[in-house]
Amino acid sequence: MDPLFNPFTPGAGSQPPELVGRSSVLSAATTALARIKKRRHSRSILLYGLRGVGKTVLLNRIRKLADEAGYHTAPLEAPEERRLAELLAPPLRRLILQLDIGEGAKEKVRQALSALRAFASVFDVKIGDVGIGVKPAPGIADSGALDSDLGDLLAAVGEAAAERSAAVAILIDELQDVGERELAALLGGLHRVGQLNLPLVMFGAGLPQMVGLTGKAKSYAERLFDFMEIGPLGNADACKAIREPVEHEGAAIEDTALQEILAATEGYPYFLQEWGSHSWNQAAQSPITRADVIAATSRAIAALDKGFFRVRFDRLTPGERTYLRAMAELGRGSHRSGDIAAKLERAVEEVAPIRARIIAKGMAFASAHGHTDFTVPMFDAYMRRTIPEFIVPKKKKSKEKRPHDTQQLKSTRARRRK
Repeated sequence: MDPLFNPFTPGAGSQPPELVGRSSVLSAATTALARIKKRRHSRSILLYGLRGVGKTVLLNRIRKLADEAGYHTAPLEAPEERRLAELLAPPLRRLILQLDIGEGAKEKVRQALSALRAFASVFDVKIGDVGIGVKPAPGIADSGALDSDLGDLLAAVGEAAAERSAAVAILIDELQDVGERELAALLGGLHRVGQLNLPLVMFGAGLPQMVGLTGKAKSYAERLFDFMEIGPLGNADACKAIREPVEHEGAAIEDTALQEILAATEGYPYFLQEWGSHSWNQAAQSPITRADVIAATSRAIAALDKGFFRVRFDRLTPGERTYLRAMAELGRGSHRSGDIAAKLERAVEEVAPIRARIIAKGMAFASAHGHTDFTVPMFDAYMRRTIPEFIVPKKKKSKEKRPHDTQQLKSTRARRRK
């Protein structure tokens, strides 16, 4: 069928034509936004799950809900190896300047700008002009201690929003890439905002390890957030995600074709978009048949291998690839660290640093104590396609130190001196 009218959107964070199976998440977000705006207590929300389940899509939809509710929003992504101060200051500057527009009292807004200038100065962040005559506020957000200064800054932003009868939503994607110390400072700031009952809320998204990371950063994290796990879609919702976009374009898809897509994708939203797109392009005419889907499967897998999987594989060192290949050799699901080490014919302590690096890169997570699983669905199959044969790496031979006769060595040295 005509690719011009292909309704599917297999892209990073791209909004699908039908966002199905997530009504409970969006309902919770809508309620939180409404309560915070009315200065009533509500927890921030943290979405967590594997790659490709649609966390970014949901975060973008929540931002739209916040915009429609009259919020001032600060959307951002936490890239690796970038300081939290650098991440937060520029969008907060834009947000505060938005609050500065219009008539009425602006004392709290100016205080927020002063706090931002102090914060940017002490943490060496370039943010540009924040307003004529605005000077750093002495003693506010200028101590150099991130946990204290970030709390000052977020409180100042919340007070500025309250002064303008407005509300603020900060949305952070890839939250697992924020370091432990900085994450603790962020949670501490949100805790302070909640204690002051200010109209500021945060929505975050990250990999499954986020639950443990937040708990490690602050013991009260479970009281700050509603943790919402985002997983694959159930069969009914997955069928709807394929059927409805096809029918909106005036075409049809056979039930057997839908079942073939479900079997191949296991309901993961990103994969549904990939298979839907290739199946549409494969079909010569409506309806899309099971034969069309089977023919499209090789193209869908090839596209995933070149993009979705490959970009993550390329970040791995040879040792890390071998570790993940050992996991794949054990099969799908979570595996004990001891079993993985045994597959590599190494002691657990020897390969523990590799496991830690893989987790830090977001390729795996500790699904339970001493257990490891992939953060990317179906990555085990990709590893087997990319490295068809699992070969146990040879141990490097350690150089043996030759024993020396102490007396003979002394005699030799003495002769040389003569």
